[in-house]
Amino acid sequence: MLKNLKLKKALLALTVPAILATACEQKRPTAETTATTDQPTDTTTQSSDSDSTGQKFLNKPLISEIYTADPSAHVFNGRIYIYPSHDIEAGIPQNDNGDHFAMRDYHILSMDSINGKVTDHGVALDVKDIPWAGRQLWAPDAAFKNGTYYLYFPVKDKQDIFRIGVATSKSPTGPFKAQPQPMANSYSMDPAVFTDTDGTSYMYFGGIWGGQLQRWSSGKYNPKDEYPADDQPALTPKVARLSKNMLEFDEPVKNVQILGKDGKPLLAKENDKRFFEAAWLHKYNGKYYFSYSTGDTHNIAYAIGDSPYGPFTYQGVILNPVLGWTNHHSIVQVKDKWYLFYHDTELSKGQTHLRNVKVTELTHRPDGTIETITAHQE
Repeated sequence: MLKNLKLKKALLALTVPAILATACEQKRPTAETTATTDQPTDTTTQSSDSDSTGQKFLNKPLISEIYTADPSAHVFNGRIYIYPSHDIEAGIPQNDNGDHFAMRDYHILSMDSINGKVTDHGVALDVKDIPWAGRQLWAPDAAFKNGTYYLYFPVKDKQDIFRIGVATSKSPTGPFKAQPQPMANSYSMDPAVFTDTDGTSYMYFGGIWGGQLQRWSSGKYNPKDEYPADDQPALTPKVARLSKNMLEFDEPVKNVQILGKDGKPLLAKENDKRFFEAAWLHKYNGKYYFSYSTGDTHNIAYAIGDSPYGPFTYQGVILNPVLGWTNHHSIVQVKDKWYLFYHDTELSKGQTHLRNVKVTELTHRPDGTIETITAHQE
């Protein structure tokens, strides 16, 4: 149960469940999968301007055959690959821990160009093939180094504690083989890997509420949820440099400080600005952009720093709230343009845990700030 009453009230006001948003349980598909009640309705002929209820959307879903969320996009060998979560209707009651987001596998998507044909490459990793896993594979990310592709994933172990695992493949689409144990000293969820221009790779991770970040405040796991008081600094995302083999941390886990423009850490009560989940890092004109979801206030926000470790100074909102409670994104450069991959719930008409991934162009202004995107209007 949540201890932060203010967050509870905010959530109740929205009449949606307080969940951490990353994925949902699913059946393993086959090549002969056909439409069922677990799958989206085909919307390929639907206008991207509005749906049958009159709601306006900036972009169409990339695919409509399955529900997808939390898209981590990368360009490998000139092709765009997207590593999302995979949602279905699991029939699990909604709760504060996000148990109804109990997905069991990953599909990898790819396309030659933005707005090009999207290919679903099928199941790349299944929870049953991860020796130490218990349940709830959530939002993944991927990286490439030395001829190997690495898939990083959060999943609860057999003690129901989130850890981060890694699987490898010689193909960007898998199949991926998981390491026999989770990454040492890893915890919580939403791993995102950034490789700097010098070849050094860093992992960012963490998520509060169902993501269990609040249980690691002391550096050791506490089964009770304990949150800072409203007037105290907010919980921070985490970062660690990866080893050269990309399979483990090369240093102790560090806090990622997000500061207000007054130079002070954002406070727990600043839930329209503070970190909740969905860390991502990109580099532009020599600056490091740390972006993330504010969770219960539904923004994709960002902060800028001079080092991959931060500190990062809050700048504003990249993406205004979309249809659906959750928000999770990635930012990638494709040729000479930048793009924001995100999700909403257009296909399921607002069913929070049945989401679809989208993409839209992202603009850096001449001063380095980012133009705010509105992707959904009532």
